[in-house]
Amino acid sequence: MKDTINAAKEKMNKSLNALGNEFASIRAGRANPAVLDKVMVDYYGAPTPVNQMAAVSVSEARILVIQPWDKSSLKLIEKAIQASDIGITPTNDGNVIRLAFPQLTEDRRKELAKTIKKYGEECKVTIRNTRRDTMDKLKKMQKGSEITEDDLKECEKKVQKLTDDFCADVDKAVADKEKEIMTV
Repeated sequence: MKDTINAAKEKMNKSLNALGNEFASIRAGRANPAVLDKVMVDYYGAPTPVNQMAAVSVSEARILVIQPWDKSSLKLIEKAIQASDIGITPTNDGNVIRLAFPQLTEDRRKELAKTIKKYGEECKVTIRNTRRDTMDKLKKMQKGSEITEDDLKECEKKVQKLTDDFCADVDKAVADKEKEIMTV
């Protein structure tokens, strides 16, 4: 019974962490190395993340500097960034690649805010699905006489509270990210 609730809590926590990772990859007008997390470079036939091939640092508020450990991979990294969907054209000076993050337009900010809400809603759906699955398990346990009806009611309350808490966390994360995006 406790294991079932703990498993649900773990799944909900993973959903919230995944949402945080999605939010980190959203470009908010400031240089953020997490933008490159999904960019893969074809390095010796294997897809390799940029952060495993180069030192990625923020030199100024809007400039990201990528310094590859192997100079021969400079062109490969540049090509991978151009092929990705981050929407920034890299500049290559022969030693490092610079990504200059432009100011976000009002329309782009609103578009990003919609995307953020969509991610938040998807996360809530995942959390609710976890609640449904957990409730089903608990009902089966009660039918199989593993737990009493009173235990079932108590567990259902705990799972519902857990769901409400995680949904509130999602709402807060969405509101915080929206505020960050809309701040000029």
